[in-house]
Amino acid sequence: MHGFKCAFFELNFKNMSPPPLISAILLAGGKGTRCKSIIPKQFLSLGSKPLVLHSFELLAKSGFITEIIVVCETFYRHLFTLKTKLKIGFANPGVRRQDSVSSGLAQITRGSFVCIHDAARPFLQLEDLKKVIEQALIHKAAALSMPAKNTIKEIDSTGFVRKTLNRETLRETLTPQVIALDLLKKGLLEVEKKKIDITDDVSAIELIGHTVKLVSGKSSNIKITSPEDLQLAESFLK
Repeated sequence: MHGFKCAFFELNFKNMSPPPLISAILLAGGKGTRCKSIIPKQFLSLGSKPLVLHSFELLAKSGFITEIIVVCETFYRHLFTLKTKLKIGFANPGVRRQDSVSSGLAQITRGSFVCIHDAARPFLQLEDLKKVIEQALIHKAAALSMPAKNTIKEIDSTGFVRKTLNRETLRETLTPQVIALDLLKKGLLEVEKKKIDITDDVSAIELIGHTVKLVSGKSSNIKITSPEDLQLAESFLK
């Protein structure tokens, strides 16, 4: 996360002419009710600045992104004042994740790929951003992930174990998730057609039968959802 030495992190654009443009959608519209705060968790202070600015500034300074669309309430938009040559746009959040992503997509002007990131994940590393973008350019859809650490049980409607899943084949998906723009639009149309809610973005791509490449990410890329998570995040900065 430190230094932003983009010459070292040059993306591999071979066989791509012109190089693809990558727009970022930063999802910052959550209410943060689990953090038990009047202020949404992504706008709580972490270190010397609001939590959301940690990932916003990394995306803006990475050298990989051509524009950033921040999906958030109007009240918070004044926070995004970083001096940058990138186009910074805004979109209104929706009720569901797919609504917020669709709202962000409507504001994109120059990307052929979309990098979607949760504002509540402040510890994204530049190296991981590079890796997931590179794999998306090859496979059209990629997401950061981590191996499942705990044993996962599938249960029935009454809470009894139905079966134990093989942990070796399970992954926890993180963000960013990077997807070809046309593919993402098709996937979201299928989500609406089938009237389902998705909790991550590559789920929409799976629905239309396209493969998704998972890329190992760092365990520090946590999502802040509770007061305990915020305390842990503060400890990361020490």
